[in-house]
Amino acid sequence: MHRRWFDLVLVSGGIIVFTPVMVGLSAAIWWEDGGDVFFVQERLGRHRRPFRILKLRSMRDGEVTRVGRWIRATGLDEVAQFRNVLRGEMRLVGPRPLTGDDVVRLGWDHADADHRFAVPPGITGLAQVFGRGARPSLALDEAYIRNQSLRLDAELVAISFVVNALGKARTRRLLQVSAAQRLRAVRLAHTVLRSSS
Repeated sequence: MHRRWFDLVLVSGGIIVFTPVMVGLSAAIWWEDGGDVFFVQERLGRHRRPFRILKLRSMRDGEVTRVGRWIRATGLDEVAQFRNVLRGEMRLVGPRPLTGDDVVRLGWDHADADHRFAVPPGITGLAQVFGRGARPSLALDEAYIRNQSLRLDAELVAISFVVNALGKARTRRLLQVSAAQRLRAVRLAHTVLRSSS
């Protein structure tokens, strides 16, 4: 129940913040090629129930568009999924939502993998922020399911806002630098402690 309130409060605020952005991006997508603004696709949700995911369209005739490159890099193509969260089909944070074909291709189409679908998929998550490739993403999804908490959700939402502002590649570089700095600080502390004892 706490997770649902967390989602509803943040999505309500997100709608207020991102509505002007969505209007501008929708106009840019339409202006570029005159096609549909939204991309709709069936994905598998909690307990493998199918639902229709909504995203800002980033491709045309199998090619990523100029606007599409930018909205993918910032993750802003996902903002349309606030609708899916309000409908209860997704959470703000959760495993990456997969298509039925993805599930079969990756070997998650059997009962042994049911735990993967025990929670709703999310707009953001460990896999969406840090995953590169299918297998690492699946491992990150499993890690999220094992360790999910409101604190982890809040941290991932905060990182996702940074991604929206700076882009995925730059945010990942910053997070790697931050992790490296923390590791150096820990090593330095151990060195000082050893030398003073």
